[in-house]
Amino acid sequence: MVDDVITTLQNAIEISRNWAKTGWSVTFGPRNTEVLTLEQAQALPKNFVFREEAVNYWRQAQLTGNDAADSGEKALKALKNGNLSVAADALYFSQYIEQPFARYSSLWHDLYETVNALCIQV
Repeated sequence: MVDDVITTLQNAIEISRNWAKTGWSVTFGPRNTEVLTLEQAQALPKNFVFREEAVNYWRQAQLTGNDAADSGEKALKALKNGNLSVAADALYFSQYIEQPFARYSSLWHDLYETVNALCIQV
């Protein structure tokens, strides 16, 4: 079971680090202009009124994804060392960091729930 969680966690770290590249559907402005990634936000015309908002949103997603992945790395190390409680604590932080984007991602929340359940079983 722990080996499956380790594999899932490794994938989650990669996904989280690429949030701004792979993105999700977000709209900006009264015309609901869809901007799916940081790259798309940066490519918006300079005169697009909500360009700065879109770029800042996706930069924040990038930073948040990296911070959550950093904590995920700590969880991965703890899992590999058999320390479930340290892994659960690190994943709690990852899912906490993820909260502003919870509408689009429950990646870290789901992993935290899985590892926390393993801690209770032990």
